[in-house]
Amino acid sequence: MDSLLEKYGYAPDEKAIGKRLDAIAANIDNVTTPAVLRDCMSIMDLTTLRTEDTPASVAKLVGKVNSFKEDFPAYPLPASVCVFSNLASVVKENLSDNDVHVTAVSGCFPTSQSFLEVKVKECEMAVQAGADEIDIVLALNSFMAGDYDKARAEIKAMRQAVDSVASKLGREVVLKVILETGLLVTPERIAAASFLAMEEGADFIKTSTGKVSVNATPMAAFVMCECIKAFYAKTGRKVGFKAAGGISTAKDAVGYYSIVKTVLGPEWLDKSLFRFGVSRLANALMSAIEGKTVVYF
Repeated sequence: MDSLLEKYGYAPDEKAIGKRLDAIAANIDNVTTPAVLRDCMSIMDLTTLRTEDTPASVAKLVGKVNSFKEDFPAYPLPASVCVFSNLASVVKENLSDNDVHVTAVSGCFPTSQSFLEVKVKECEMAVQAGADEIDIVLALNSFMAGDYDKARAEIKAMRQAVDSVASKLGREVVLKVILETGLLVTPERIAAASFLAMEEGADFIKTSTGKVSVNATPMAAFVMCECIKAFYAKTGRKVGFKAAGGISTAKDAVGYYSIVKTVLGPEWLDKSLFRFGVSRLANALMSAIEGKTVVYF
């Protein structure tokens, strides 16, 4: 773990980060404008990951996305609709706007506890079903045991599988790697996991599944963004950041938006490099903009 941090000349300073987060929090009200809230809407992965999801319920959600521009013409569409892998085809078949991507959680989400062959196969099938983006989970069973080589090998295998199927279909597919930062706990582990995932080909690193007790936190986000910055400085490759899990208010969204802007700069404030994984946030953002309760999604 230490060698990874040394390689990129990075050591998380919790005290310094805490001060910068306090400054961001103190300035939230000044940053919260309709324009910023609309920007936050444009980078959402509109998500439904419920045990009771059905083809009909997913199709209904997609129908709302399809009619959104007609109902709210001043608002941007979300970046993607995110579902379980077996429901990716439902999104693909019903979605009317090609600018909205199909995202599938794969690789035995949310625990990544299975045989690698099963994880790889699920990723392949999700791409075949129409997924434009695949979200997988870092193998914490290996990473937390200190077996970084095995954790690396799993990401690499899924990256190769996604690319192979996508290439045969004449497409490119984005790979996001979920670190599950609430279980990593320490900034050092979060940083090591960030660098490991980026080295193995992650297009985005993502905070959380939303399925554990501690999900996205400002501290984890700040550390991950600092790692993305250090990785870019050393390699010249831009990696995106995705905050997910427990982000339900406009203030939450603007906080993470401010972290990304502060650490990575305005060029990262685009759906190609920044996402929110959300189920409740869309209505909260619309309500904040409209100044009244809006329940659309």
